[in-house]
Amino acid sequence: MNVQAYMKKITAELEESVSFISHEETEALINQMLQSRRIFVAGAGRSGLMGKSFVMRLMHIGLEAYAVGETVTAGMEEGDLLIIGSGSGETATLAAVTEKARRLGGKTAAVTIQADSTIGRMADLTIQMPGAPKDRGQENFGTIQPMGSLFEQTMLVLYDALILGLMEKKGLDSETMYGRHANLE
Repeated sequence: MNVQAYMKKITAELEESVSFISHEETEALINQMLQSRRIFVAGAGRSGLMGKSFVMRLMHIGLEAYAVGETVTAGMEEGDLLIIGSGSGETATLAAVTEKARRLGGKTAAVTIQADSTIGRMADLTIQMPGAPKDRGQENFGTIQPMGSLFEQTMLVLYDALILGLMEKKGLDSETMYGRHANLE
């Protein structure tokens, strides 16, 4: 197979993957985001990178948002929301972060393949995602891609779609967002 054929297969997998995500779950998360004072996003590895891109767009639409673990991340308080992206829902460091957020009085949301995981059970809201876990031991979604790639890609598409939903509810368009875009580049 050549690279273009792989790209077509990957986009077909993504199209199938997004069709399994619940409208009710995504609307509940959008509503919680709009009700929250601040939004914190966490993930490990590539899931964390998807989360950081999400935080950037949240800032662009005028929400106070932070990537957990960065030096400029504020402290979480009651009324804040933590969104955890974890395919397995079992990443120990992310489970500890979820537990701490709950103790601090924050709301939590899990974006995960395994809704019945440690993080999924702790979360106030869960968006169950299709995808093959990176360990491939309990594969529940066929993919040609290695490890957790399909989950991570679907997560990025979900995060971008959540931004569009938030923009719609806030009456924003792309032009209004450029006022918050970095300008020291």
